[in-house]
Amino acid sequence: MGLKTLLVCLTTPEHAETLLKVAVPLARKHNAHLIGLHTVEALLVYPGIAIHIPEPVFATFQDSQRVEAEQIKAVFAKHTDNEDFQSEFRLVRAEAVSAYESIVESARAADLVLMAHENKDLDRHDQRNTQIQVIRESGRPVIVVPLGYDGPPIGENILLGWSDTREAARAAHDVLIVADKNASLTILRVNDAAQDVLEDADGIEQAEMFSRHGLRPSLEHRKHGKTAISDVLEQVAFERGADLIVTGAFGHSKVYDFVIGATTYALLRDAKRPVMFSK
Repeated sequence: MGLKTLLVCLTTPEHAETLLKVAVPLARKHNAHLIGLHTVEALLVYPGIAIHIPEPVFATFQDSQRVEAEQIKAVFAKHTDNEDFQSEFRLVRAEAVSAYESIVESARAADLVLMAHENKDLDRHDQRNTQIQVIRESGRPVIVVPLGYDGPPIGENILLGWSDTREAARAAHDVLIVADKNASLTILRVNDAAQDVLEDADGIEQAEMFSRHGLRPSLEHRKHGKTAISDVLEQVAFERGADLIVTGAFGHSKVYDFVIGATTYALLRDAKRPVMFSK
């Protein structure tokens, strides 16, 4: 099976450059169909607000949207025109829905989605928190790439954050979409207290499952103490030279995540390498 349809969300020319440096090698490796999606913002006029919007304002707005779309399409073409895999650029007008709703609709027909970290200085208002919504609602694994990232291709050396949860189990199987044959895979369990790896029957079973798929898994336990779990994941990924962190996303309720904070939010905000979130 593997990766055959890859959706990359291109929001700005700057994000497009970063994302396509990750997406193109991945599509090439798997001979996947690469879709570059750009959503065009609609100029909404809310009922009940008595205001006249002059025609030149509409024209200026549409021109700015067209120019940005052409710039992004040019970046996409630069990275894909000389490739052998199939690729297409899709321009979708959001109209009365938000950008994330358009992305979710397209994501459900893809094997994997690539998005950039949020950037409040460049992202449009309707693109804010899009990553969170796509992870929560698309039903597909989403790789979020740090702004300006220029690291190694994804798939050769992966770190999986493991816990006894449904989200982690989903993430574990989504690893198989992107992992190279014979890839190195570190299965990391972060605990409150030290634990003997040999007593972790569940983790050992996961390692055996990956071995049957031709990967080279290793099981590791780390105690986090007062250190955030996201920081432990980043530290071990750095030590192992991982090109991708994989983790289950939003295992708690929305209220818990908002009030207390969670590993998912910390990785979305601070990760130094691509992270694949599975929900």
